[in-house]
Amino acid sequence: MFKQKNQSLVLLRGLPGSGKSSLAHLLSEQGKYPVFCIDDYFLDKNGVYLFDYAQNHLAYKQCETLTEEALKNGLEKVFVANTFTLEWEIIPYFKMAAQYDYHVYVVTVEKYHENTNIHGVSQEQIEKMAAKYKVKLF
Repeated sequence: MFKQKNQSLVLLRGLPGSGKSSLAHLLSEQGKYPVFCIDDYFLDKNGVYLFDYAQNHLAYKQCETLTEEALKNGLEKVFVANTFTLEWEIIPYFKMAAQYDYHVYVVTVEKYHENTNIHGVSQEQIEKMAAKYKVKLF
């Protein structure tokens, strides 16, 4: 397959409720480019979010698989919006980008609005995630 010269994999990371998915959809130019996230696995056919921790590993795998398919197909831009609070969560995406010759951009989304997360993640859980969250500035 012919590959574009400037293919980009954009990883949007942040705590629940920060606006990662909203920003990814905005950047995707109204769906022109794909947006993948772990949360998609837990949406039923009516768009209702039904999280099941026992299936979380399947959600991670699905997101990685869909992302890899998009990269294999040589799409110009691919967006992934996940928390990426732990290093092991983001490493597979760096490996895929290297394998398929994509530039990787990591965008940290901060919460500067009053909206809450739409998945009902407790403040206690968000604080635990924040304690593990590391930003690589250099």
